[in-house]
Amino acid sequence: MKHFFTWLFGARPTLSDTQQHRLACWRALPEVALGSSMDASRYVVVDVETSGLNINKDRLIAIGAIAVVDGRIAVADSLEIVLRQQRVSDKQNILIHGIGGTAQAEGEPPADALLSFLEFVGRDPLIAFHVAFDQAMIGRAIRDYLGFKLAHAWADLAYVAPALYPELARRCRSLDHWMTHFGIGNYARHSALADAVATAELLLALRQKLELRQAASFQGLRDMERERRRLTHPI
Repeated sequence: MKHFFTWLFGARPTLSDTQQHRLACWRALPEVALGSSMDASRYVVVDVETSGLNINKDRLIAIGAIAVVDGRIAVADSLEIVLRQQRVSDKQNILIHGIGGTAQAEGEPPADALLSFLEFVGRDPLIAFHVAFDQAMIGRAIRDYLGFKLAHAWADLAYVAPALYPELARRCRSLDHWMTHFGIGNYARHSALADAVATAELLLALRQKLELRQAASFQGLRDMERERRRLTHPI
């Protein structure tokens, strides 16, 4: 019976005592209030680089994250981490994200990299552009290497932005489109950290409209996201 459940759900990863302690400390952190004002909160804006776009078979290569603290981008409060790869991604993939074979092979052991990510995030909410992909890739890696399902609060600016600017929804679909509209630069497009910084700048560009809608909180972001989802995916 034990072998049946191992086959069905996969083998549970073995963590060292140090890794188990790190995970236990993260689990013990208190929850945060999602309704607090942006001026009194810390959000973590995230982007990932992967070996491809198939969430079922491609691998998480890197995570970039930067904090927005009390309504400001905290440049020093950032993280960029490469997960060690047993198999280097192909040349075409490397041309996109720029993480070469040596960097992939010499990256941080995946379990330690993901623990560092969790410790950086704490219990603060996560923000991304097109959350579904980032959430799926990070979630699958955490399940595979740390052995649990990550249940965390996320907000998706790909829905929030057109909810606030419906007149731009048809022509602003990608992060690049919104960056162009708001004049946001990017020092290294398709670098996980650079794209996280650009997404954080987009969040701040949306702030005025968020305040007008009385939605300048993480809960407000999620309300805007739900509003847009209802319009684009009616039941």
